[in-house]
Amino acid sequence: MTENEIRARLLQRFLTAQTPWGRWRLNASVLWKRLSWQLVVNTTLFLKRTFDIVVSSAVLVLFAPVFLVIALLVKRDGGPVFFKQTRVGVLGREFKMLKYRSMVVNAEAQLKDLLAKNEKASGITFKMKDDPRITKVGRILRKSSLDELPQFLNVLRGEMSLVGPRPPVPREVALYSQADRRRLLAKPGITCLWQVGERGGGFWEIGDRNAIDFPEQVSLDVRYIESQGFLRDLWILAKTVPAILFGKGV
Repeated sequence: MTENEIRARLLQRFLTAQTPWGRWRLNASVLWKRLSWQLVVNTTLFLKRTFDIVVSSAVLVLFAPVFLVIALLVKRDGGPVFFKQTRVGVLGREFKMLKYRSMVVNAEAQLKDLLAKNEKASGITFKMKDDPRITKVGRILRKSSLDELPQFLNVLRGEMSLVGPRPPVPREVALYSQADRRRLLAKPGITCLWQVGERGGGFWEIGDRNAIDFPEQVSLDVRYIESQGFLRDLWILAKTVPAILFGKGV
């Protein structure tokens, strides 16, 4: 189609829209597109939430013995079994994210003294090799990602989803730019694109999450938000298993 043909078609649509019948057709077309889009979005959200409830309920029931054993091991190490940390969820709503405690009781207080040793170049998220706050049991739990299991309770309560951007702590969000805040447009999840190391969008791609810096994490989270779907979530979940087994994810 030539440029003149495009202009002629646009002019024809403009003139048609000036008549009562044309305005009615235009409004009906816009309304239909809006309703169709809302139907697609709401159906996707319904499937996602239903899947979250079914899977999280099944995990909590089937793996109850594993939960109990881990709880006893953590308790032997001293202190509470669970670590409740304030995280920022969708649209900035705060909630208490659950983990098995993998650090000493006063870990949060010690963080201020360790920020200077942060290995993350951006300084927004915190990462430190051989963190002295981690307990012996905690190292095993973290390496196997078993410390994340209580988050299935967060999923069941609707505070998190199985797949979505990882929820940040308020300290990190306070340092966000306006662009960084785009990752708060979706419900946070247990796993996500950068947790499984999918950087280039490859179908079979699994990489090392530790090699991904904060700006790229934001970019990958935004990519997920803009293209999320039920089948996409299933594949990210499937890739999470080998990512954990090879020590690269979650």
